[in-house]
Amino acid sequence: MRILVVEDQDDLREVVAETLREESFAVDESPDGEEGLYKALNWDYDLVVLDVMMPVMDGWEVLEKLRKEKQTPVLMLTALDQVRDKVKGLNHGADDYLAKPFDLAELVARVRAVIRRNGGEHRPEISVGRVTINTTSKTLRVDDQPVEVTAREYAMAELMIQHRGEVVTRDYLYEHLFDENDESMSNMLDVYVYKLRQKFGKDFIKTRRGQGYLVDSP
Repeated sequence: MRILVVEDQDDLREVVAETLREESFAVDESPDGEEGLYKALNWDYDLVVLDVMMPVMDGWEVLEKLRKEKQTPVLMLTALDQVRDKVKGLNHGADDYLAKPFDLAELVARVRAVIRRNGGEHRPEISVGRVTINTTSKTLRVDDQPVEVTAREYAMAELMIQHRGEVVTRDYLYEHLFDENDESMSNMLDVYVYKLRQKFGKDFIKTRRGQGYLVDSP
């Protein structure tokens, strides 16, 4: 999953971005609303973490302009904790609202909850054939036996399982698994597909030539 963090406080933005990367997300960053809006409109993100009080363009304006073109899930971050501010954010199209200061564990939990709601998937544990994923503990099992995976392997498995029964294109996988700082992505997908097949069986991810990849629906 790929997330955009729009926050003008450098220290906080970097901490939030690094925390989300440690949770297997690909993360892009923007230091102001104008750049954040540009990225949100030109790339497909699974979630935008959006601060309210920013220079150039504040979060309210970013959200309003974004909603005219896209329904990307948005989690608002702000030092304003009045009820009227929360209501304003939700009425403007935000999916959730978190007041500063906040606990990073709560932020991660809210991020995952918003993504699950918007993906139509409310179960933390999903099984596809012999493979079971737990999106809360970020673990994978085969025949109920735990399998160790890297953060990127987990991210790809989660994305494919969430789209089980659908052909997922290579472009979609690139856009949602890798952030703007990743380099040499030309063969990355092939490497991760190979690794996941090694760990979960060669039929776990099937190739549809000229189309993409598929995890069969149970």
